[in-house]
Amino acid sequence: MAELGDWRGEALARARALIREACPDVVEEVKWKKPSNPSGVPAWSHAGLICTGETYKDKVKLTFANGAALNDPAGLFNASLDGNARRAIDIREGDRIDAAAFKALIRAAAALNEGKSAKKKPKCA
Repeated sequence: MAELGDWRGEALARARALIREACPDVVEEVKWKKPSNPSGVPAWSHAGLICTGETYKDKVKLTFANGAALNDPAGLFNASLDGNARRAIDIREGDRIDAAAFKALIRAAAALNEGKSAKKKPKCA
């Protein structure tokens, strides 16, 4: 993440810190390394995939694997809104994430993965 050396690396590092605050026992991996993306894609899991953090030229995309099943009262999801499973948050240079709302989404995704109602307190809270 730090190797990006610009605002995208900072945005991804901030998201990572918030994910760890929301779910301290989250598993972080780097997946999908390939010649066109040698750094791969960071992925965070807790009893299943929670989200990935992809970097593009003009944005950082945080994709929630089961985001369509999550309540998003703060309206953080702003991309991939048409699918039946995923939802994403596109962060552009200068954007700020609502930390409390983002951590609530992480906790809800973890609870969903645990097979619990998103309204119950997940183990990673």
